[in-house]
Amino acid sequence: MSAAGQTDSTSAIANFTAAEQAGQVGNADEAYNQLGTSDFLNLLIEELQNQDPLNPMENSEMMQQIGLIREIGATDELTNTLSDFSNSQQLVTASNLIGQSVRGLSDEGANVTGVVDRVTVETNPETNVRRVRVHVDGQTLDVNNIRQIDAAETSGSDSSE
Repeated sequence: MSAAGQTDSTSAIANFTAAEQAGQVGNADEAYNQLGTSDFLNLLIEELQNQDPLNPMENSEMMQQIGLIREIGATDELTNTLSDFSNSQQLVTASNLIGQSVRGLSDEGANVTGVVDRVTVETNPETNVRRVRVHVDGQTLDVNNIRQIDAAETSGSDSSE
């Protein structure tokens, strides 16, 4: 094999390795984001079981790690609770708009004015993010895209009598 052939081969391997490494970094980020409290506890147990018997972890280090795990778990639980509360609040707000005249932007970016006839909740299967949607005259608006809510018009009532 010629020196040029070896260079091309080495270059291709180097490029493949760089691309492969980039993929591994992306996968590592995804894996890290999916770790839960039980995963951290399992890591701590593994660390305790496999520590050097001649140089064991100090109690203060172990307590610091346990405290960190509890803090992460509490923060994760609080984040989930606040997210659920926000979703519920959006649904309550949107359901109160049924029969109300609103103005806002449709999903296509067009101005929409009309009466809300129904409310739906959609969940993105990839991100598991919920979106509350209102339906106005056959068009769909994200509840966050409503710009104005007008008082409900009452028909048939005449207060001048």
